[in-house]
Order: sequence, then C-alpha cells, then structure tokens
Amino acid sequence: MKKNRVLVGISGGVDSAVSAFLLKQQGYEVAGATMVMFGSDDANKQLIEDAKIVANSLNIKHYVLDFRERFKETVVKNFINEYKAGRTPNPCVVCNKYIKYGLFLDYAEKNNFDYIATGHYAKIIYDDLSGEYLLKKADFEEKDQSYVLYNLTQDIMKKIIFPIGKFEKSEIKKIAKVNQLVAQSKQESQDICFIPDGDYVSFLERETHQKSPIGNFVDENGNAYGQHHGFWNYTIGQRKGLSVNFNQKMFVSELNPINNNITLLANDPYSSELLATNINVVSPKRFKDNIRVDAKIRYKHKQKPAVIHLKDDGNVVVIFDEPQRAITKGQSVVFYDGDVVIAGGIIIDTR
Repeated sequence: MKKNRVLVGISGGVDSAVSAFLLKQQGYEVAGATMVMFGSDDANKQLIEDAKIVANSLNIKHYVLDFRERFKETVVKNFINEYKAGRTPNPCVVCNKYIKYGLFLDYAEKNNFDYIATGHYAKIIYDDLSGEYLLKKADFEEKDQSYVLYNLTQDIMKKIIFPIGKFEKSEIKKIAKVNQLVAQSKQESQDICFIPDGDYVSFLERETHQKSPIGNFVDENGNAYGQHHGFWNYTIGQRKGLSVNFNQKMFVSELNPINNNITLLANDPYSSELLATNINVVSPKRFKDNIRVDAKIRYKHKQKPAVIHLKDDGNVVVIFDEPQRAITKGQSVVFYDGDVVIAGGIIIDTR
C-alpha cells in the first residue's frame, strides 16, 4: 500500500524536528525542506547544516528552498509599508499566508506530496457534523499559535498537518532528547525572525535609507507638547520613553504619518469598537452577521467577548462587551468560537 507523502518544513529547531519524527512514526513517507527566507550567507549556511543534521538523523530526504526574493517582496515590504503608514503589522501573519502556506505548499503539490507539515502549535480536524475542516487552538494555551494562522482556508487546511498541537513544549523537548534528535539545543526563534536583535527601527532605517522624521507630540485638540524622535519609535498605549518630561502620565493614542504628529492622552487609550478589513473566513458555516465571538486583538492578548457585524463592503465591525486597551491599527483581530478559529482580519480603525 502506497504511503502518503508529507513534506515537513524543518529548520533544525526542536518543534519541526519532532514534527517530522512523529509523522514518520505514524507511517507517512516523510521528507524535510528548509525554507531560506532572509539573513546572511553564513547564517543561512548554518540553518541548512542544522536542518540537514536533523534530516540525516531521521534518515529522510532534505530539500533547500530559496524563498528570499518572495519573502522580501511580501513580508519585508509589507512590514516597511505598514510602519511608514503609522500602523504596526504582524509579519508572521503575512509570512504564513504567502510563504509557508503559499509558496511552500505550491512546491509540495508540484512535487507530488500529499501534505505539508510545520511545527506550529495548533490543530486541524475534520468535523463530520459541519463538513468543514476546523482550525483549533493547541491543547496548551501558553504555546498556541492559531492566531497567526487565520489566513488558512478550507482548501488549504485539507493539505496541512500540525503534528505537535496536542503537546506541551516540555514533552516536545523530551521526545527530542529520548530519540536523540540533534536539534534540542537550538535556540527558540525571535518575535520578528528577520530582525534577530529586535531593533526594528534600525532595520527600517537601513531598508528605507531614511530616518523617521521628527515631529510634534500633540493633545487631542492639536496643541503641541514638544517634539518626538520619529513615529517609528512609538506604539499605541506607550507611556515610557516619550522623550519629553510631562507633569503627568501621558499615553500614545494615535500616530499620524500625514502631519507627523503623535497624539497623547492623559488616560490609557481604551476603545470599545474596531473596524477590520481583509477578512479571511476560516469556517464559513460559523461566520455570520451579528454573532457573539471571542476576539483577540494581538498575539499575546487574551480573547475577549464581542459581537461582530458584517458590512456590505466586506469589512467587519467588532463591538466589545468591555473597552480594550491599546487596540492598534495594522495588527490582526481574530475571531474564535471556543477553541475554533472562525475568521480574522487587519485592524484599520478604532473608536
């Protein structure tokens, strides 16, 4: 009997290594592929060597896929343009949409693989009752990554396996150690993988060959308080490091790239509503007008109860039961029904 073929994205990290190991144990014909997306030649050489060691330890074929050009055109370009527009993007959302479940899946299909797999902490199941594939949160909330996967569709989910969604991180490390997978000592990936030092402002300056222009801090009536160091350096809700000594606590409430003003408020910025665009519906049978959901407004934000209203232009209005702090344009809002991802989109306005 022919085995189903699975192409696993491996980086040399423990999550992807254990994913490949588990799938091989389950009887799949497994191969590994390393996606080269950014970084120096030396760093990529090390990435490939680490992944090859994992592939050799599992006795599986290993491929190297050069996605650097596409990554720069999509993920990096979006990251830069969003910051220049005064918004705060989540690059993982864009990468998953265009690279990991776009280019990578295309490559797998063209090379006759039945599935792709990645080391994400999430689950995909087929629900017989609804006849839909469901994207569900990982069993252990602290590692759940379903938020950054909301751009998956029904057609794509039928071709994806998430092998580690039911495990705790400690269990994954134990599996790697017991089975002598050589990746267990590799460091965890950073929040923004293509900016290893986390200094995104310097990254933006290098990529654009310009600095974020100095402008004014203003109150909600437009009265100037003093100068800021460029709006790339600030984020909604920020209180510390404002570079001006105020007589009271002040919070960033708005970034305006048109006049280069940053609006400050004496109160923490809370909003009861948001408007989202670029909506992707993961579960069409659950996504309806005027339904109650649990909405998540950033990756590490707890889900909060809300009602969604579908607009004729395809956008969605989200009204929270209680006001939420520092809702940020450019971030994603993701809608859950319990542990099931219903849909998600990009935040473009608040009130």
